[in-house]
Amino acid sequence: VQLQASGGGLVQAGGSLRLSCAASGRTSRLRFMGWFRQAPGKEREFVASISWSGSSTFYADSLKGRFSISRDNAKNTVYLQMNSLKPEDTAVYSCAADSGSIPGPWDYWGQGTQVTVSS
Repeated sequence: VQLQASGGGLVQAGGSLRLSCAASGRTSRLRFMGWFRQAPGKEREFVASISWSGSSTFYADSLKGRFSISRDNAKNTVYLQMNSLKPEDTAVYSCAADSGSIPGPWDYWGQGTQVTVSS
């Protein structure tokens, strides 16, 4: 399974970005996909996850209401819509996929995409 993340960039505070993560390869084994982020000097943290069917979503408590995860089954792609961005959202955002019955530990990781929010 390969994961390709895209959509990062530079945005002003209060703006929005939508990240995409396209899965390819043996995607039939996947059960969950998720987003994580890592800011400079900080540990990687969970952002959001979604079941492969799209019926279940999970969010980091601190991001509920601003971030939204969704998926397009036809494109094997998961999206992270980020609104009302703050400078503290600046980080490298990575997508991950899991084949287990519950999310984590994550089996597959994509490369990160940089999100920079200017004040």
